[in-house]
Amino acid sequence: MTTPNAAFKRIVEVLDSLEIPYFVTGSVASSVYGIARTTLDLDLVADLRESHIRQLVSELRADFYGDPEMMADALKRGRSFNLIHLATSYKIDIFPLGPDQYSRQAFKRRRYAQTSAPGEQPVACALASAEDIILSNLGGYRAGGEVSETQWRDLRGIIMVSRARLDHEYLRLWASRLGVADLLERLLGE
Repeated sequence: MTTPNAAFKRIVEVLDSLEIPYFVTGSVASSVYGIARTTLDLDLVADLRESHIRQLVSELRADFYGDPEMMADALKRGRSFNLIHLATSYKIDIFPLGPDQYSRQAFKRRRYAQTSAPGEQPVACALASAEDIILSNLGGYRAGGEVSETQWRDLRGIIMVSRARLDHEYLRLWASRLGVADLLERLLGE
């Protein structure tokens, strides 16, 4: 297991085998719905419990570094933690599923698909919906001071590739509730 794609496949296999619900988000998911780009990490949202940590670390120990105490502390605080693939230093950031209504709704809307890096074997995984990738990226863009050209480029790529398939009603409803309606309209108008 010497490629980031192999690390991606392994983490998905372990989450599936432990029956820990998750979805892929971030730039990997943006690439599925928009214009592909390389990334040095994988972002996942998981409905992970503290009781899962020992088994997760045990299953991944041969291939990943993960500190179980740090993971437990992060979960208690509702924060992300990471796993590092030993062979490649590929980083997997795991974000706990939030308790708020939007996070739960986005989790229900995940879908299953295949994705991979160019030239790699596809990995079957759960993905956040295109709409939820847009909404989370708009939130991140706003929180980051609206200066990330990479984030905005990813957003434009999703619109260019997936516009006809997007649920605009859902996007507008949640963009308003999440305080990013102005950014969504700007994006859709480009």
